[in-house]
Amino acid sequence: MKKSLFIGALTAAVVTGGVAGAATLDDVKARGKLNCGVTTGVPGFAAPDANGKWEGFDVAVCRAVAAAVLGDSEAVEFVPTTGKTRFTALASGEIDMLARNTTWTFSRDTDLKFEFTGVNYYDGQGFIAPKALGVTSAKDLDGATVCIQTGTTTELNLADFFRSNNISYEPVPIETNSEAQQQYLAEACDTYTTDASALAATRATFENPGDHVILPEIISKEPLGPLVRHGDNEWGDIVRWTLNALISAEELGITSANIGELSGGTNNPEINRILGTEGNLGEMIGLDAEWAKRAIMAGGNYGEVFEKNIGENTPVGLARGLNAQWTDGGLIYSPPFR
Repeated sequence: MKKSLFIGALTAAVVTGGVAGAATLDDVKARGKLNCGVTTGVPGFAAPDANGKWEGFDVAVCRAVAAAVLGDSEAVEFVPTTGKTRFTALASGEIDMLARNTTWTFSRDTDLKFEFTGVNYYDGQGFIAPKALGVTSAKDLDGATVCIQTGTTTELNLADFFRSNNISYEPVPIETNSEAQQQYLAEACDTYTTDASALAATRATFENPGDHVILPEIISKEPLGPLVRHGDNEWGDIVRWTLNALISAEELGITSANIGELSGGTNNPEINRILGTEGNLGEMIGLDAEWAKRAIMAGGNYGEVFEKNIGENTPVGLARGLNAQWTDGGLIYSPPFR
């Protein structure tokens, strides 16, 4: 789920140099599909359904980019990646973008030579534990065994939290979220720690979700978002502004239900610019006038994507919280389309 910080840093930096400046947009168009890196499976965020079709909150970003660039939200090859493999896959050019619960950090942005194109989910690291364990706070976990994904910033946050609270723990190393779930349910560890959103998604798949509690402490900042390689600013602009189009659409009231009507023109110039009935924003990023319209139509605006995949009426059951629009007291905010 998250956060390989330094593993493969040298490899990533070296390989990136080989593809820096590559015209990713041209490659995607020539290939006829977008190669998008996702998780190995986190319910609500990215997972294949019973028919093998990938769906979820992060998957929707990939599909929106494919719709904007190729005119087809289905023209995506989803490449499952782990915390250890995701950065090498992006740096080597195996994938065109990464959209998988990855935290924006200084070293990833600079040392690993990646470009974060925005934040699609503001998160923080938490803990889940069985109610039967009788703990109500992470500070009660002195001496606990903790399932932890290796090679991640989660490990660093965990060590810092226990050290600052003068308590101890025993790590139980795991590679993927599914392995963590298996080990946790098998009682190989007392608690599992990762992004709080992923904990909620994982708990929703349990046979008895009510037997497990997500503890109240959030011990880190985890701004999660899509990223691309350094060196191809034009491609970065496309991914960035596709995400911004979904965010602005919610703020401006553009929905999957009314986008056809609004595309006929409105008295709101920003809506018109986004939907391509005024101005030449698409031309500025090498796309046609209706690129953002297609991106929004792929799965709806940001709020629709949230509610469909991880909202309070889904098994994951997440409230908007920090991920509400800025007009509703949250942090979700797009620069102007002008």
